[in-house]
Order: sequence, then C-alpha cells, then structure tokens
Amino acid sequence: MRTETTSHNEAAANTLRKVPTLSLASYTKGTSEEKSKFIDQLFTGLKEYGFIILKDHNVKPADLHKAYQLLETFYALPEDVKKSYISPNAGFQRGYTPFGKEHAKDSPVMDLKEFWHVGRVLADGHDLKSVYPENIWPEAHVPEFKNHFVNLYAALEEAGDVMLEALTMPLEVDKDFFARMTKDGNSILRLLHYPPIPEGVDPRCVRAAAHEDINFITILPAATASGLQLKDRDGTWLDIVSEPDTLIVDVGDMLARLTNDVLPSTTHRVVNPDDGKNGSRYSMPFFLHPHPQAMLSCLPSCKGTGAKYTDISSHDFLMQRLREIGLIK
Repeated sequence: MRTETTSHNEAAANTLRKVPTLSLASYTKGTSEEKSKFIDQLFTGLKEYGFIILKDHNVKPADLHKAYQLLETFYALPEDVKKSYISPNAGFQRGYTPFGKEHAKDSPVMDLKEFWHVGRVLADGHDLKSVYPENIWPEAHVPEFKNHFVNLYAALEEAGDVMLEALTMPLEVDKDFFARMTKDGNSILRLLHYPPIPEGVDPRCVRAAAHEDINFITILPAATASGLQLKDRDGTWLDIVSEPDTLIVDVGDMLARLTNDVLPSTTHRVVNPDDGKNGSRYSMPFFLHPHPQAMLSCLPSCKGTGAKYTDISSHDFLMQRLREIGLIK
C-alpha cells in the first residue's frame, strides 16, 4: 500500500510497471468526459511506454480465433508448398517469407520465425495499383484464407484509424490529419509463425530480436503464447501481459519521427520459451502505414528546441528500413 510519503521517483517506477489497458468503446460510444479521458490515457500511455492494450474494440473475437486456426492449417503444410507462395519480385512484401530470412536491424543473426504478408487490395485502375505489390493467396490449400484476412485487415485498420484520430487533439493537428495520410496507405498484416525452437540453433537467435517497428502504429491481437517484452525506460525488459482477444498497440518509427520522439518507438522483442513448453506461437501484427507520398515532417507542437530528423517520404523511409532488416537489397 502506497503512503503519502512515497517519493516521486518511487511512484513513477511503480506506475511504469504495467502497460495500461484502455477501452476503445469509451472513445467511440462514451460520453464527452469518457472520450476526453480515453484521449488523455492513450497519449500518456504511448508517451510513457510506447505501448497500450485495447479492449472493447471492433474486432470480433470469433474472427481472431478463426484466423489463428487458418494460420495453423497453412503453416502445417509441407515446406515446398509454402515456398511456392514466395513472391518472385516483391521483396517479401507479399506472400510467404521462409523461416530464418528476416533479422532485426543491426542483428548479426536471423529471427526464428516464418510469416505471410497481406497488403491492401486495390481496385483495377487505382493510382497505387502499380506501386503496391500484388497480393498472393494460398487458395488451392487454404480456400478461406483470402476472404478472412482481407476482412481482418479492414477491421484492424478501422481500429487503428480511430486511435490515430484520438491522438490529433493532444498533437494539435486537424482531426482528419492522420486520415489524410493513411488513406490507401501501404499497411501490412503480418501473419507470423514462431515454430518450436530447433535443436542446435545459434544460441544468439531468438524468435524476434530487439527492434522497433517501422510504421505509424502497430495493432497486435493477443498472440497464442507469451513472450512479448518491451524495454522499459530504465532499460529493464517488461513482459506485456494481455487478456485474450485484446489488441496490443505500439508506436512505430514513423510516428516517433513525426512527433520528434514525444511518442517514442519503444524497443520490443519476442523471447524464446523458457518454461519447457517449446511449442508454436502464432501472432498477427497489423502495421498501419501512411501512403507512399506522405511526408514525415516534425509536427509544430512537438518541435521543442528543434526537429531531430530531416523530412523524408514514408516510401523512402520504408525502403531504407526494409534494406536494414534484410528483406530487400
């Protein structure tokens, strides 16, 4: 029990030990007071942690459960079948990426994972049709895959758009500021499988080495197993514990750059199981990106004594980071 004599530093340390859980419905359906409270808690949570956990959102639990079933079905396929869905010219931005291909920025070893990328579906004739790689679908082996993940993509994007709108007030920008940047954005739904840790693997390898995300925000449905950790402000690793069917939200480098690190892109990782349960782990992060021409320029409200970063387009920044993590050359 905390007493009135608790020091400010001790109180701060106690406060920063658990990622806050917020109700999205308090923003979308709540009173003006509840909405205002959500905005304050969202901004404060992302500022202090780079992470928050979201409940009472628009993504149906049944859809999340079905998605994980489909992933189990796909990743149980033979290796040669999965590799037939590697994109020949999209730099692993769509379709299947084999185990051991990606590494964290500056990491000397590969992560212990395989994954699938679902991108935006555009109508024929759309201006960005020739810019974004075409999606690949394993319809011959998992017939429900396309329809289910296109719908899940849309639901996660809707949740992300609402949260970005909520951030416009504390960041002192127009209510549609982020909506204009993310319309037809290059967002990605990554469908991850972390298989059981193989015998004889390099001891430096982990499921996902310490890294920061590239995008504006990431919306991550609670995974099928634990292992996600964030690097707290004091340098210690903090387990992110969330209830089933909640969404974990974190700040990516693009939003950190836009806000001059007022909202920081927090380092996080997925550690190998140490409880003797060396089973598979499935995870489905949605990386919410702006459109390619969007400029990442420091917001006036965040400038302080000066912008830390030079202006860059979201496309150029994305390509730079994809080279750094080994997905393109």
